[in-house]
Amino acid sequence: MTGPPASSPTVITRLRAAGCVFAEEEARLLCGAATTPDHLDVLVQQRVSGLPLEHVLGWAEFCGLRIEVDTGVFVPRRRTEFLVREASRLVKRSGRAGSTGRAPVVVDLCCGSGAVGAALAAQAGPLELHAADVDPAAVQCAARNVMPLGGEVHVGDLYTALPERLRGRVSVLAVNAPYVPSAELGTMPREARLHEPRVSLDGGVDGLQIQRRVAAGAPRWLAPGGYLLIETSPRQAPQTVELFRRNGLTARVARSGELDATVVIGTPMLDGAERRRSPE
Repeated sequence: MTGPPASSPTVITRLRAAGCVFAEEEARLLCGAATTPDHLDVLVQQRVSGLPLEHVLGWAEFCGLRIEVDTGVFVPRRRTEFLVREASRLVKRSGRAGSTGRAPVVVDLCCGSGAVGAALAAQAGPLELHAADVDPAAVQCAARNVMPLGGEVHVGDLYTALPERLRGRVSVLAVNAPYVPSAELGTMPREARLHEPRVSLDGGVDGLQIQRRVAAGAPRWLAPGGYLLIETSPRQAPQTVELFRRNGLTARVARSGELDATVVIGTPMLDGAERRRSPE
């Protein structure tokens, strides 16, 4: 027998027995990805062994896009679509407000697979897109998602990865940095703990270690009137706000009940003279 197999009740049963909550949907996707019954058996075995569905398939759906996700790379979460939604609105505003005729510069920092940057390019282009991550495996994956959309991908530790020419020019800096406190990593779902890199999950003792560094460096990279957006948790949001303000950024909290998502948004504070010249 050759050709892709049809969805099978046996596959659904195996997935349910392994604890897959959405067994029917997963069975449909796995059967659609398989080229032969033997291939299907391999995919199902990978899934029931605990490999995330996105790693088995090699892609994740995010903001209506099919984002390639390699094994060992952070899987984009649906809640992060709210970060894209908020960033997209600000990118479009930056494009309208720009007087140079240049496309807004957008940076997807701690990019993982590059899902946020790819979605922004699809929703809010044209823009000059850059994605960066400290993990070479993530950058390799992000390149396949971002570069076909005209973006550039960089490897390195936060701002050290970015080209110097971007300093002071970034219109929107979108960041999904790890924010899980180190002591709470053990409470995360098994799929994440075992199959996603710790560097993409561990936010340090209080979960704010990377956010602290991002907020401290942002004013040097943002353009006048540029925006920093950081995904965080409802519990940590007040502390994230304080990090923004301590580093000369305004701060407000945006929240989506639908996606159970929280984003803190800020822009460099104006001094007194600038406030008087700035339109409301």
